[in-house]
Amino acid sequence: MLLSEAIRIRINYFMNKKGFSSCWDLYKSSGLPRSTINALLSSERNALPRLSTLLHICEGLDTNFVEFFNDSIFLDVEDFSEDNLRKLKG
Repeated sequence: MLLSEAIRIRINYFMNKKGFSSCWDLYKSSGLPRSTINALLSSERNALPRLSTLLHICEGLDTNFVEFFNDSIFLDVEDFSEDNLRKLKG
């Protein structure tokens, strides 16, 4: 599984846990631009969030990095983000 996909799954998990029904709820609680949230939750992109962005998301979801990453989903992830693919291509 790609790291971006694992992060997307965990964001959706915490959104459901908090009772958020849309990206709009996360946008309001995190203070991040809607375009940033939409890009992260889009399954068409493999973009990874910056740590500061993920911190705002965690704060908006009433969680922290330890709780966010404390899941077996992160044990076997691969990092084929857009930046790494560009580096591999040369």
